[in-house]
Amino acid sequence: MPGRWTLAGALCVALLAVAGCGIPDNTEVQVDGSGPAVEAGASSFRGDEPPTRTAAGTDREAFVRNFLSAAAGEPDRAYARVKKFIAPENKSRLQEKQGSEIAVNVVRLTEDPAITANRNGLFSVKLRVQQIGLLRSNGVLAPPVATETEYKFTLRGAVSPGQAGTEEAGLFVTDPPNVLLLSDQALRQYYQTRPVYFWNSNQRRLVADQRYLPLAVPDERRVNEVVKWLIAGPSEWLRPAARPLPDRTALINNAIEADGRWEVTLELPGDDNRELGKIGIQLAWSLPELSGQLQLTTRNQSRVEIPSLKQHRLAHPLYPIDDEPQRFTVYDGAVHALTFPGEASGVVPLVPAANHDVVSAGLSRVGDRILAALVVTAPGGRQRLAVGYGADPVQAVDPGTQTFRGIGRPVWLRPLDPGQPYGLVVADGRLYRFDDRARMVPVSLTVVGSVTAVASSLDGQRLALVVGGRLYLAAVNLDGGLVSVGPARAVATSLTDLSAVDWAAENTLVVAGTAGRSAVYEVSIDGALETPLVADVGARVTHLAAYPTNPVVPLPSALIMYEANAVAYRYPSPDAIRREQVLAVTPPPTGVRPDSPTAPFFLF
Repeated sequence: MPGRWTLAGALCVALLAVAGCGIPDNTEVQVDGSGPAVEAGASSFRGDEPPTRTAAGTDREAFVRNFLSAAAGEPDRAYARVKKFIAPENKSRLQEKQGSEIAVNVVRLTEDPAITANRNGLFSVKLRVQQIGLLRSNGVLAPPVATETEYKFTLRGAVSPGQAGTEEAGLFVTDPPNVLLLSDQALRQYYQTRPVYFWNSNQRRLVADQRYLPLAVPDERRVNEVVKWLIAGPSEWLRPAARPLPDRTALINNAIEADGRWEVTLELPGDDNRELGKIGIQLAWSLPELSGQLQLTTRNQSRVEIPSLKQHRLAHPLYPIDDEPQRFTVYDGAVHALTFPGEASGVVPLVPAANHDVVSAGLSRVGDRILAALVVTAPGGRQRLAVGYGADPVQAVDPGTQTFRGIGRPVWLRPLDPGQPYGLVVADGRLYRFDDRARMVPVSLTVVGSVTAVASSLDGQRLALVVGGRLYLAAVNLDGGLVSVGPARAVATSLTDLSAVDWAAENTLVVAGTAGRSAVYEVSIDGALETPLVADVGARVTHLAAYPTNPVVPLPSALIMYEANAVAYRYPSPDAIRREQVLAVTPPPTGVRPDSPTAPFFLF
């Protein structure tokens, strides 16, 4: 394959040969030994606190937006910050919760706050919102509990109408909602998104879980917070695919840092050095800003030394991926490579005899082998799935026996065991599992509706789904050669009538839907953070593919391609992909308009 491999990629290929595409059991740590101290990387996060009550002066809309930021920061002080915005005579209306019960309702304003003046000198505020989720004290943004689409409250000035005397300047809320509210904009501004990593069920691959860390948390406490998150376990929706730490694991005292060396002491049942080594890999990836030495010990003095967290990450890469994703498309019924300036072009990993009658395709690289899934035409205007697996180029594909009215883009679940590859595909509104012999089996979901699209994360343990025009997440368990999908979590987004989805990063999706017009957005997996990419596609997006950014092979941004109205595009260019950018095709006769490339995808 042409292109340059990173050290991480080369190491991963070596691991593929011996460990079936997972992170190896024998970690390169020193047990009961020590290594040279390497200075930890210093990362100064902004210690931003939300604005105070008086920061907006008499600007009512600014005050309301600041009120929706007040809960941001360390959870144990959230109520105190919010109550400063509430009139003294009404503070008791906001009932406080303590400890792990503290949770913040994250909402997205669907329109600007409506503020109207009343005859009594007060101001009525009406907020129309979309409920995003419940931000818990452990940094998890859980699914929303509240169902309100509207909140109403009242503002007064510093002096209550009809009362003499003076109070502090500014405005007050007189009748607050009895919940902590936080806008999605405040979440973006005052928190840092951080992935933490849990082992999958057989401890051969790490699975990313998203957390939110307040920027106000001091740098020296970051290690403590991450260790506590790991001890608390994965998010609820991820648990079918992710393994928590052993029961009764606890942090003893606080993590200590001295001269670039971090020391973490745990209560670990069994004092198993292998388990301690596994936790070391989790911490190395969950603390990417640290590059120095980490020492893990237990109460009984079992010890694991990691001389360099940076080198430890290189030695235990998260994903078996290459550093040069290659673009492909379907043109004139066959898979072809695409070429663009500044990018490496690939060679189609299929022999011509296996590359015909193609509607769409999903290809994946596993070491020196190729997984190929082709949606091909069948008699009667129907479609079927053809699958091949072998050395590059794949010599033949096995045509399936089942035919359907329509089949979506097939995706491979990157296998832990290359001998048992599985993929997922949507056919006639249902989700199916397929194997390397094109056998298709329906997959049960916990949500009802027509399935439009499915996409798999790089770890192969998390799915994004479009069901009934809405976005969902689900964990995948691959134990025993089976593919079972856990309970689906709905993801709130301002887009409606969704049609396509793929993974833009570890914890970010790229989604196509409607926002007044057909659009493509980048959306965090919990729905809280949205970024419009293409505001007006011009037609419904029917096909979407991305190469996700990741910490193994970092890219400035996700590489994205999509199809609308049978025309393919390469984001961010507004221009369609042209026939001249498709390799190895014969120009049409003079006067004949060339076909448009369709169904673009990436090979990696």
